[in-house]
Amino acid sequence: MTEGLGYSEALEELEQILNDLESADTDVDLLAQRVARGAELVQFCRSRLEVVAADVDSVLSDADTDSDTDLDTEPEMASEDDQ
Repeated sequence: MTEGLGYSEALEELEQILNDLESADTDVDLLAQRVARGAELVQFCRSRLEVVAADVDSVLSDADTDSDTDLDTEPEMASEDDQ
């Protein structure tokens, strides 16, 4: 049930669950539900981070390829003999 949920919202909800679990007022009847929801949110956040990491790697790889191509096509400087 993370459909339409953004990373920031998921992280915020996860932090709230953690705070709830750490408090002495935790409702034991809801404990299993909160832990299950927390596990779902952790999985969602990890998945989002993996996708973003892959996207960043792709962009950096493309930038490196473009940079290498630019280096290959730089004009040669004229030597003193050519002038």
